[in-house]
Amino acid sequence: MAQSAPVAPIKPKVFTNFGITRTDNYYWLNQPSSPEVLKYLNAENAYYDKQMAGAQATQQKLVAEIKGRIKQEDASVPYRDNGYYYYSRFDVGGEYPVYCRKKGSEIETEEVLLDANELGAGRPYYQIGDWAVSDNNQLLAYTADTVSRRLYTLRFKNLATGQLYPERIANTGGEVVWAADNKTVFYTKKDVTTLLPYQVYRHTLGTNPKGDALIYEEHDNTFRVGVSRTKSKKFIGIELASSLSSEYRYLDASTPTSQFKVFWHREKDHLYQVENLGDKFYVRTNWQAPNYRLMVTPVASTAKTAWQDALTRHPEIFLDNFELFRDFLVLNERKGGLRQLRVISLKDKQEHYLQFEEPAYTATIGINAEQDTPLLRYNYTSLTTPASTFEYDMSTRTSTLLKEQTVLGGFNKRDYVTERVFVKSRDNAFIPISIVYKKGTKLDGSAPLLQYAYGSYGFSQDPTFSSARLSLLNRGFVYALCNIRGGQEMGRQWFEDGRMLHKKNSFNDFIDCSLYLTKPHEAEVAGAKTKQQYTAPDKLFAMGGSAGGLLMGAVMNMRPDLYKGVIAAVPFVDVVTTMSDPSIPLTTSEYDQWGNPADEEYFRYMLSYSPYDNVKAQAYPNTLVTTGLHDSQVQYFEPAKWVAKLRAMKTDKNQLLLHTDMSAGHGGASGRFKSIDDTARQYAFMLQLLGKNL
Repeated sequence: MAQSAPVAPIKPKVFTNFGITRTDNYYWLNQPSSPEVLKYLNAENAYYDKQMAGAQATQQKLVAEIKGRIKQEDASVPYRDNGYYYYSRFDVGGEYPVYCRKKGSEIETEEVLLDANELGAGRPYYQIGDWAVSDNNQLLAYTADTVSRRLYTLRFKNLATGQLYPERIANTGGEVVWAADNKTVFYTKKDVTTLLPYQVYRHTLGTNPKGDALIYEEHDNTFRVGVSRTKSKKFIGIELASSLSSEYRYLDASTPTSQFKVFWHREKDHLYQVENLGDKFYVRTNWQAPNYRLMVTPVASTAKTAWQDALTRHPEIFLDNFELFRDFLVLNERKGGLRQLRVISLKDKQEHYLQFEEPAYTATIGINAEQDTPLLRYNYTSLTTPASTFEYDMSTRTSTLLKEQTVLGGFNKRDYVTERVFVKSRDNAFIPISIVYKKGTKLDGSAPLLQYAYGSYGFSQDPTFSSARLSLLNRGFVYALCNIRGGQEMGRQWFEDGRMLHKKNSFNDFIDCSLYLTKPHEAEVAGAKTKQQYTAPDKLFAMGGSAGGLLMGAVMNMRPDLYKGVIAAVPFVDVVTTMSDPSIPLTTSEYDQWGNPADEEYFRYMLSYSPYDNVKAQAYPNTLVTTGLHDSQVQYFEPAKWVAKLRAMKTDKNQLLLHTDMSAGHGGASGRFKSIDDTARQYAFMLQLLGKNL
C-alpha cells in the first residue's frame, strides 16, 4: 500500500493589517523544540525516503560519480604573507581542509595551523569562519561554528607550542583581526536572537573575556557590523553597512587602545569602502556614481570634500572591486555582465585589460596579501573551464597558470560547449543567459534543461565550473544560468530594478527566460543559420535557493505550466509574515530589499507576490523543497509551512517532497563529501521524473 503524504494539522492564526485579514493555518510550525513539529518534519522525511526509494540506486551512483571526480589529496596555491607561504590542503578521505604554512620558501617544512578534520571530529557540523596570524607570526586567532547558526566561537593558539589558550569567546560574528602589538584582537558579537552582528569588542590575549572592552555598539538594526584590517596592515577598521548606506571607522593598528575615527559619516544612499596605500586612502564609492567610482584622499584628511577621482570615470562600467599594489592598481569591473580585470600603472597611468576568449567566464582578483610586488594573483573559471589560479606580471604583461582544478574521470573541457545569449524581456530589458551542454546534445527541444537564477541583494551570479554538474551534462542535460534583475551583473540599476516595488521584474525575467528556452529560435551554427530549441516545458526544471527559493515559489504560482519540476533549496517564501517580525534573523537588515510591511504600500505589494500567501487551488509542477533545522538565514518553518499549504491546496498528483536536514543550516551539510549528498538528491529527483534512473 502506497504511503500517503503527511498532513499537517490546521491551527489557524489570524493576522489583520490595513483592513486585510490573512489566516495562517501552519504558523504553529515555528517552534523547533516542539515534539509535534519534530514529528511532522520527520514524517515528511520518511515520506521523502519512500517516494524516492526507486531513485536510491541512482542517487548512490551520482554520489560515487561526483566524488570520483574529486582529487582527494589536493592543495591550494600558496600565497606569501609576512615571510610565510600559506595554503590549505585536503587529505585522502578528509571532509575538511587543513590550514598550513611554510617559512620563507614553498619547499620548507610544513607547519599545520589548524586541522579542521581533528577539530570537527564527531560533530555533525563544523565550519572554520575566519583565522588570522599575529604580526610576529607566533599567534593564531580563529573562529568556528559547530551548529550551522553562524554563531562562531573565538579561540587562540600559540603556534610555537601548539597549545590553545583557555579563553573561549562565544556568539561572535566570525571575523577577527590582530592589532600590531601581538596581543590585542578585535571581534564582533551577534545578537543571538536576530543573529545580527552589532557590537565590536577588544580582547587582550590571556585575559578573561568577561573584561573585554566594548568598543562600538550599533543601535540601528538595519545595519551590520564588521571588523577588518587594511592590506597595508596600518589600520584597523570597523565597517558599518546596510543595503544602501555604509560608514567606516578606523584607528592606527599600532595604538589599539586609542579611539576609532569616523572616516565619513553615514548618509542615505551612500555606500563606500576604504583601503590604504602609503599616505593615501582609496575609496570605492557610489557618491554621484551609481556604478561606483574610485577616489583618493590623504590619510590626514578624510572629509568628502578632500576626495578626488583616482582615475578617469567610465559611468557605464560597474566597479566591482579593486586591489592596491605599490606601483599598480587593479580594478575588477563589469561590462556587459562579465567581469574584467583592468591594470593601471600608478607611475604613468598607463592601463590595459586582461583578455579572455570564452563567451561566458568569470575572472576575479585572487589573494594578494602583499603590496610590494608586481605580481597579481587572479582566478579564472567558466562553465567549461575548472577553477584556475594565475599569476600575472603587471610589468611584463605575462600570465602564468599556477593551477587548474583537477577533474578526474577523463574530463575534457573540449567535450562541452558554452554559449551566451541575451533574452528580451516583456519590458524590453536584455537578460544575459550563460548556457552549457555536452557536444552532440540535440537542440531540438528534446533535451532536459536545468534553469538556475538568484536575482536578489545585488548578488551577481557568475558562470563558474562545477564538476558535479557534469553528471547532468553527460546525461544530456542543458544548464542555463539566468542573470535576472535583482543582481548587479548589468550594473547598479539592474539591482534597483529587481528590489522593493520592482521585485516582480525578477520573476517576470525568469519566466521570460523559460519561454525563450522552450521555444524555437534562430541560431548560427558553423556559419549557417538554423532553428534550434534548447528544451520543452515537459523537460524544463527550475532551481533556486534562499532568495532564489522565493523566485521559485513566485514563478510556480505565476506559471506552473512551464516546468516539469522545481527545486527550491532553503526557500524564503513567507515574505509578509517574516518581514513583519523584527525578532526573526535578518528581518530588519532587509527592509531595503523587500520593503517594510508596516508601510501599507509595501505590505500590499509584498502580499501580491509572497509565495506562501499566493498558493491557490491549481496544478503545480513536481517540487522538491529542502531545508535545515538550524538554518540561520531562512528559518526551517518557512519551507515547512509552504509545503503543508501546497499539499492542502494543489489539484495535481505531481510529487511534492520536503527534505529537512536535522543537523544542518542554511548552507547544507558541512564537509566536501557530505555536501555531495545534497547535490545527488537534487539530481536524482530530476532524473527519476524523466524516467532516467541509473
